Amino acid sequence: MRSMKRLSRRSMLRGSLGIAAAATIARPYIANAQAKTASVWWQQGFVAEEDESFRTMVAAYEKASGNKIDASITPFGPLMQKIVAALTSGDVPDVMLHDAGSQNVVPQNAWNDKLVDVSDIVEPQKANLHPTAYLAAQYYNSVAKKRSFYLAPIKINATPFHIWGSLMDKAGYKLSDAPKTWDAFFDFFKPMQQKLRDQGTRGIYAIGLQPTTVGPNDGNVLFHHFLIANGGNGIITPDGRPHLDDPQVKEAVIKSITYITKTFMDGYVPPGALSWSDADDNNAFHAKQFVMDFDGTISTEVALLKEKEKYDDIITLGLTLDNAGKTMPEQILAEGAIIPKGAKNLDVAKEFVKFALTPDAVNSYLKAGLGRWLPSMPGVIKTDPFWLDPKDPHRKAYVEEGLVGPTIPPYAVFNPGYAAANAQQIWGVAHADVIQHGMSPKDAAETALKKIGDILAKYPTVQT
Repeated sequence: MRSMKRLSRRSMLRGSLGIAAAATIARPYIANAQAKTASVWWQQGFVAEEDESFRTMVAAYEKASGNKIDASITPFGPLMQKIVAALTSGDVPDVMLHDAGSQNVVPQNAWNDKLVDVSDIVEPQKANLHPTAYLAAQYYNSVAKKRSFYLAPIKINATPFHIWGSLMDKAGYKLSDAPKTWDAFFDFFKPMQQKLRDQGTRGIYAIGLQPTTVGPNDGNVLFHHFLIANGGNGIITPDGRPHLDDPQVKEAVIKSITYITKTFMDGYVPPGALSWSDADDNNAFHAKQFVMDFDGTISTEVALLKEKEKYDDIITLGLTLDNAGKTMPEQILAEGAIIPKGAKNLDVAKEFVKFALTPDAVNSYLKAGLGRWLPSMPGVIKTDPFWLDPKDPHRKAYVEEGLVGPTIPPYAVFNPGYAAANAQQIWGVAHADVIQHGMSPKDAAETALKKIGDILAKYPTVQT
């Protein structure tokens, strides 16, 4: 198995904590008379345990099937480049998995009919899959003129709050006193900044917002949560239709841009946040540059697992209520394996993905990866105490946010044009228009919505 040199994207956990055995992975329905080989491109994990867990799953499949997997583990950025180049040239592997694939690979390539329909893999697992993961695995194909399954959803993630308990205590605040609604919860942390500075904590900020124009993911994820909190979830409906002129959507966009930019300009966010990549807020949080962050997965916490004092100091919290005081759905990401058209060993590719998309395989793979990603199958958390272990201060809140509470899929699932808009960091540019160029939030919102509308016009979806 080939593995490229580990690169730093999020803070890495060094060393080994012991790898969970994969003996529980179920033997699939395999009986090959002649062994075959499939090539698999898999994204390198952000902790070493994730890579070892993948190797364990591959070994279990090879033992059960007699087939071979030529697996290549590649870091986040280089793998995305490889995938784009392969799909462009047609020289593709048999299976691919990228942790941003559901937003940056699948929507456009399903639209362009470049991916194999994996309904025969996903549908048999419908009863096991989380309903939102099941929905989020379906994309629109402009050639077939219908939605179908082009992703085998192995894992999902949610976006929780990450809070330094010691910094909050030092500032004289208690989390139990925090308001329960979205904007007010963020506001709760702002006075802590001056309190801590007055005590000699230099360079401390209140909040790790990501009004970034860099991407690829964090800025969009942040904005979409603000949009939902302000009642703008109807910007793209499940039929793929945009509602950019809807007054409620427009108002939500303006409110979201206003809050994010004002918080930045009022000095509560590190000034470098305008050009943060997805790793930078994690690194700044670990350096205690701010009290609270809002960021996807619990990679922030898992990276400190060997530093128990720091690990236990962080508070992980799910979503608040929205600004109207109503329960707020979490917009989860579902990621998993895709099979490109042109795969040379389609039978083995499908067999391997089918193996990976079983409850035992999903659980063993993600559990051994320290729970940074959540299983796409809720039944797993009921049968394995690992996921809701009260002794762990972070995992339970994360699981409840992503698998127990209400959830919705990303808008790019409904319309691939929205994925193209995300790639252009339109919301980050809107923030920069206000912060750097003095544009009003209303004008920045209008400009952003116009850009998105122009992109979506290129992706007409006729769906039933």
